[in-house]
Amino acid sequence: MRHDEMIGKVQALAQLPDRGSADRAIRAVLSTLAERLPAGLADHVAAQLPPELAAPMRQASESSVSERSRTSGERFDLTAFAGRVAGRAGTDEDAALSETAAVMEVLDAALTPELTVKVAGVLPSDIRELLPVGRATEGSG
Repeated sequence: MRHDEMIGKVQALAQLPDRGSADRAIRAVLSTLAERLPAGLADHVAAQLPPELAAPMRQASESSVSERSRTSGERFDLTAFAGRVAGRAGTDEDAALSETAAVMEVLDAALTPELTVKVAGVLPSDIRELLPVGRATEGSG
């Protein structure tokens, strides 16, 4: 999926006023997700993203490696996730959750299904619920 296409979809899904807001939301969510994922998995996700969005994800993953093992992501829950996204996107936590859900839906479409399942598998259930595959998994279990 192309960068412009991702921005347009997030803007529409999250009902954001402009493309700049959508770009900030995407970057905030991807940076936070990169901190939560094991570094290798974050690298795989970044590899399937447009270069403009892969770079911030790789930077977040690399900068947090010194604080955690490369084999496991930093441990935090949905509340902390929303707080980090809100801080990075310059919004409140409720808006951050809405924007995160939109970004996760677009990310689900941008990644291979196998990679989305791997991402869902390492996230705690409260964050996983923001992924379309997470909602499907929760509903069937």
